[in-house]
Amino acid sequence: MLLASVALVALGVSAAPAAAVREQRQEPAEDAAISIRMLDIPASRVQDPRAQVYIVDHLKPGATINRRVEVENTSGESQKIDFYSGAASVENNAFTVPEGRAGNELSGWIRLKTSGIELDPGERRPVEVEIAVPRKASKGERYGAIWAQVTSAKERTGNVTQIHRVGIRVYLDIGPGGEPPTDFRIDGLAAEPGPGEFPVVTAKVTNTGERALDMTGTLSLTKAAVQAGPFKVTNGVTILPGQSGQVRIEVNQALPAGTWDVHAKLASGIVERTATGKISLPVAAPMVVANSAGPNWLVYAVGGIALLVLVTLAGWYLVRRQRIRLA
Repeated sequence: MLLASVALVALGVSAAPAAAVREQRQEPAEDAAISIRMLDIPASRVQDPRAQVYIVDHLKPGATINRRVEVENTSGESQKIDFYSGAASVENNAFTVPEGRAGNELSGWIRLKTSGIELDPGERRPVEVEIAVPRKASKGERYGAIWAQVTSAKERTGNVTQIHRVGIRVYLDIGPGGEPPTDFRIDGLAAEPGPGEFPVVTAKVTNTGERALDMTGTLSLTKAAVQAGPFKVTNGVTILPGQSGQVRIEVNQALPAGTWDVHAKLASGIVERTATGKISLPVAAPMVVANSAGPNWLVYAVGGIALLVLVTLAGWYLVRRQRIRLA
């Protein structure tokens, strides 16, 4: 499998749409900082933003892949770093990791070529990752995480042991044939007062594909010649196939009162969908945004029926005309 080089930092909180998994117990000391990122991805996924920060792939039972991640000591002291794989799941539209080193089926397939290293301040080093899928693995998508962890010495922190770990999510689909499709639809837009002085626009997204989604996107507003935005998605939402989730975008800018045109562009990886509508500002109470997210299944169904009727009538006309000529 061809691999491409990647130079994006994969840091963030566990539910961030464009970041890897990060966790810390207690507030880490300043000298306990480490970072982790992807070094290479499949060449076929080089345009996929998710594959640049996560391990996202589809494998057949019995297949094996190799990846590299890079860990950097961003602190001012030498750090002993442990590496291991762990369990993960998607619960309540969030990519969720347990505390500690709990594993699952996928983490059992992951082997890190290095279990631990020591890095000097500013030093970085690659770590090889192998994922070997058993031949009898069942079909379906699994979730896991690859962790780099620093544990502080008790003599430096009193009776409290501080654990600082950063990680990379793993989305691995197993099954014969090609990769299952990724797709979603925007079912509607709404607006509500935000936690501060600015409103929040929400979009209901339904996963119509067969792989989990990590939603990103932007919102733009236009009123006459005035434009505002784009405003980025402010919550991390991971949506399982067949399920729906609410994507929130805070309009964090003071805007004049009146009716504004809204344009939302949401994405998961390379799959993008848009929705448009109108919103009245200021938003004093929750409201539905008059919107159009493009043709839905009903529009396609009605269009298909209409086309079938036209084809049938045209065929009947041609047959009748031929019969008249033969008479």
